[in-house]
Amino acid sequence: MPWTNKHLEWLKDTGERLTTADGKTVEVWEFRHQNDDKIFSAWAKHFRNHYCYDCDIDFLRGHKSRADYLNDIKFPSKTTKLGPGIRTADFSEILVADYLQWIWGYWLPRVRWGSKVIRDESPKGSDVIGFRFYNPKKTSKNDLLAIFEAKTRFSKGSSKYRLQDAINDSAKDHIRIDESLNYIKQKLYEQGDKDGALKIERFQSPVDIPYKEIYGAAALFDSSLFDDDTILKTDTTKIPRLKKSDDTYPHPNRDNLVLIVILGDNMMNLVHELYRRAADEA
Repeated sequence: MPWTNKHLEWLKDTGERLTTADGKTVEVWEFRHQNDDKIFSAWAKHFRNHYCYDCDIDFLRGHKSRADYLNDIKFPSKTTKLGPGIRTADFSEILVADYLQWIWGYWLPRVRWGSKVIRDESPKGSDVIGFRFYNPKKTSKNDLLAIFEAKTRFSKGSSKYRLQDAINDSAKDHIRIDESLNYIKQKLYEQGDKDGALKIERFQSPVDIPYKEIYGAAALFDSSLFDDDTILKTDTTKIPRLKKSDDTYPHPNRDNLVLIVILGDNMMNLVHELYRRAADEA
């Protein structure tokens, strides 16, 4: 598949660490994107193929041009009420998937975004799921399943407390992981990737074949909209059970919960430019 990691040269660990209200450490990264046509074009191709493989687009597009097919059918809209928010959500999930694959060394099946029926909606289930095998030839209790939730604040209309929002959603992942794993397995099987589907099956029986789990919450901010005071107020021990309720509970996997913040300049413009290039260069 046409995946590339050249754009991750722009993702830098600042070395700064923030602390939540309950003492959890938050890593701070910066996405220092540059106007590099070669890297941008490779990234746009990588990004486009999450929605539709280049080898399939000519069959699927019918009488539309490639760009029109992507803009009208596959990509979230730039102009509708919900479209820009879905664009940023998809962008953040794919960037976190890249982070897990090339910085953490996980295997990331890329089936979530191309399977959407309605382009201006987010798929159900956990945002990003990665897998790492201690020994590729046999199962091990040291095999790893990583489940991340991602949230963005690229415009003033979004909540300031996006890391808290990601943590709150992450607290539900242990409930929906069975469905999310089945979805990935099914999609890989439908694509003819039986070996990949069997890799997923290894993680579907944790009682019989145990493995380790890592949970994560990632918040992506436009640098101009980030206030580290919101991190100081974030609390992994006070997840609301219901909206508009004072009843809270601790994150069920708080002890193996990773928290990261990614900052970047002009992020909304970057998102729109990436989608433009992805369509125009198809």
